[in-house]
Amino acid sequence: MAGGLVEHVADREWSSRAVQRIEADAHRSADTHLLKVDLPGWADRGDGIDLYLKDESTHPTGSLKHRLARSLFLYALCNGWIGKDTTVIEASSGSTAVSEAYFAKLIGVRFIAVMVKGTSPAKTRLIEAQGGECHFVDAPSEIYTVAQRLEAELGGHFIDQFTMAERATDWRGNNNIAESVFAQMEAERHPVPAWIVVGAGTGGTSATFGRYVRYRQHPTRLCVVDVENSVFLPAYRTGDGALTSQAASRIEGIGRPRVEPSFVSQVIDAMVPVPDAASVAAMRFLSDRLGRRVGGSTGTNFWGVCTLLAQLLESGRGGSVVSLLCDSGDRYDHTYFNDAWVAEQQLDLEPPTRTLEQFFETGAWRP
Repeated sequence: MAGGLVEHVADREWSSRAVQRIEADAHRSADTHLLKVDLPGWADRGDGIDLYLKDESTHPTGSLKHRLARSLFLYALCNGWIGKDTTVIEASSGSTAVSEAYFAKLIGVRFIAVMVKGTSPAKTRLIEAQGGECHFVDAPSEIYTVAQRLEAELGGHFIDQFTMAERATDWRGNNNIAESVFAQMEAERHPVPAWIVVGAGTGGTSATFGRYVRYRQHPTRLCVVDVENSVFLPAYRTGDGALTSQAASRIEGIGRPRVEPSFVSQVIDAMVPVPDAASVAAMRFLSDRLGRRVGGSTGTNFWGVCTLLAQLLESGRGGSVVSLLCDSGDRYDHTYFNDAWVAEQQLDLEPPTRTLEQFFETGAWRP
């Protein structure tokens, strides 16, 4: 048989330009701020306790998911999965889809977000404002199969945040969120955090932090907060990765009805369950203290933070706790900041609000 060269030549020139555009966009963006949150007088006991929030709302698309979307696009481009005529498809109606639409527009490809009918017009407008398209399905369980069908029909690429999140980010460094936090903490009185607190949607952020602290041999422990109707915590508790839930999370961006492939439970040191009423109450409480609105997932983080601050306080140990300000509360006028919506959801905010007020007044945590 005669020898010969068999080639499958991709458009390397186009993909190189696409990667360059994404990298240039990153260089135009400064790193996000690490905010030090004022705590009451009880935090000064002993060696002192400090709280910091990494403000991810300052990204060009306004949320933590901007980092994930950038990593997903770079990963897909460098794997040769996205070309100049590829339609990119995602199963998401949230902040990830907004950020992915931004990067699709940046490199000049079509983007379709598969989402459930009834998704808030505010979210669809954000996606469409970035040049994305919205494809609606009847039930949450359909979004994955429809995304895969569109991928096949259009010859596109299902970018699949829930599978790719933990592998698309370089967890060893390269200015990922974990490396950024530790660099910004270097001049603080407790530069190595006792705890880092994050939520889980894809699981990519918790995987990045958990792997990074082990790689850098930091004693920092990782706590993941989980919400109602999510199976992450039950799966973590029982070790059963096949658990599913029929209901969806009310706290946008975190909590899942199945254990997503990117959820790496082995790098998590502790998990805290957070009732939805506590997430909303904590979001409003923290917004008042900061003088600016934060979103629901930040409220979930803050409830978990208070649990750990109380633990440090009770033990008499000092230390720092770092969490994330995931996005602005301005996106949630129609839900979490809307008293009519809260009443419709039958969420009683008074008990968790009293718990938070008492904690900040006395240092006693009695949820």
